[in-house]
Amino acid sequence: MGNDDIEILSRENCFRGFYRLDRIKLRHRQFSGDMGPSITRELFVRHDAVCVLPYDPQRDEVVLIEQFRVGAMDKSTNPWLLELVAGLIDKDEEPEEVARREAVEEADLTLTSLWPITQYYPSPGGSDERVHLFVGRCSSEGAGGVHGLPEEGEDIRVQVMALEDALAAVRDGRIDNAASIIALQWLALNRDEVRGMWS
Repeated sequence: MGNDDIEILSRENCFRGFYRLDRIKLRHRQFSGDMGPSITRELFVRHDAVCVLPYDPQRDEVVLIEQFRVGAMDKSTNPWLLELVAGLIDKDEEPEEVARREAVEEADLTLTSLWPITQYYPSPGGSDERVHLFVGRCSSEGAGGVHGLPEEGEDIRVQVMALEDALAAVRDGRIDNAASIIALQWLALNRDEVRGMWS
């Protein structure tokens, strides 16, 4: 099935700020082949995102960032999350350009190569956001400090970790966001190939 199997009955914009919320009334073809009943869904409309895991293949270290996240505030005792470098594609930029720009802004890092991991929908039941996920080659030597754009309210602390320590943080729940978990597990599975190509 494809987009021809969806009938949009109405689409109403409910909210427009930095993000947008639409209410959509639609019908879609069911697995029986018949068109299903009318359903109403709210859709959180977001720019696509780019997330990159900076990795130093010589030292076998990753560079992660720590920052406050409002979405974790009500459900976590510590809403300062360990994450990947990330940003939104909100201008006429390619995902690779966003990855390189955000690495400089958020971590003061230069990425010399990018390795595409995957693209995925983090929450397709209610959001149209698609994430472009990369590993970025960098030197972790001297990385650290607090970075970010003050005009965007960013207060980002850079942390360098041995890959094994970052994987342990996934196992014990200290790293608990999807993009970071996916990228770190991918790197664990593909570490030898990545180090072979980048060393």
